[in-house]
Amino acid sequence: MGTMRADGRSADELRDIVFELGCNRYAEGSVLVTWGNTKVLCTASIEEKVPSFLRGSGSGWITAEYAMLPRATHSRMQRDISKGKLNGRCSEIQRLIGRSLRAAVDLTKLGERSVLIDCDVLQADGGTRTAAISAGFIALFEAMRWLRDRGTLSAMPLKTQVAAVSVGKIGGEIMLDLCYEEDSAAEVDANVVMTGCGNFIEFQGTGEGGVFSRTELDEIVSIAWKGVEEIQRKQFAALAVTPEEAKFFLC
Repeated sequence: MGTMRADGRSADELRDIVFELGCNRYAEGSVLVTWGNTKVLCTASIEEKVPSFLRGSGSGWITAEYAMLPRATHSRMQRDISKGKLNGRCSEIQRLIGRSLRAAVDLTKLGERSVLIDCDVLQADGGTRTAAISAGFIALFEAMRWLRDRGTLSAMPLKTQVAAVSVGKIGGEIMLDLCYEEDSAAEVDANVVMTGCGNFIEFQGTGEGGVFSRTELDEIVSIAWKGVEEIQRKQFAALAVTPEEAKFFLC
């Protein structure tokens, strides 16, 4: 994988990723992720209630909302509120984020409360959903700390670490972490969400005018795991994980 890309990366190299914690003074957990030229603000808010279908169950809930600011892209987009409905892409992405982050938590130990993860794209250059999931996990982790440190919960109800990355096939070559220019030219596009142990939470692979073989699928999985491992190390460092908390990052 020695091919150099437009931004100087090799085919199996992530963009620069920086997680800035505590960027919102009011939220129970918050992080601004800068992922190449993509920027996403994620906040975690705790509510002492659950959806109606969970009332009386003793179980908690994790959900997410995702949106892009009007000038997150090259030309201004109309806000969903002005259209009177959520667009299909945002709806699909926020369901993905919610599913991914629920996999990180033992909801029965969370109790009957909800954690809402808001992911707002400030600037988009590809990979916004994978950046939102990876940063959303950090905001969620911080919210779990908040509950523990205030004695609301005796222990953090986490089960595993979660991170996500994109992979694509461009010009017949498999490449990690696509920017917008690459994503728009990809013959095959995949988004991979994995746990800290390397198990899959979700795999979205699509032929965008091309196909991929079983061998290429194996290569996509392999390069995705390489990227996820690196993202997980960055999450671990950004959270300044204590020895007690490190168990959530171990298999």
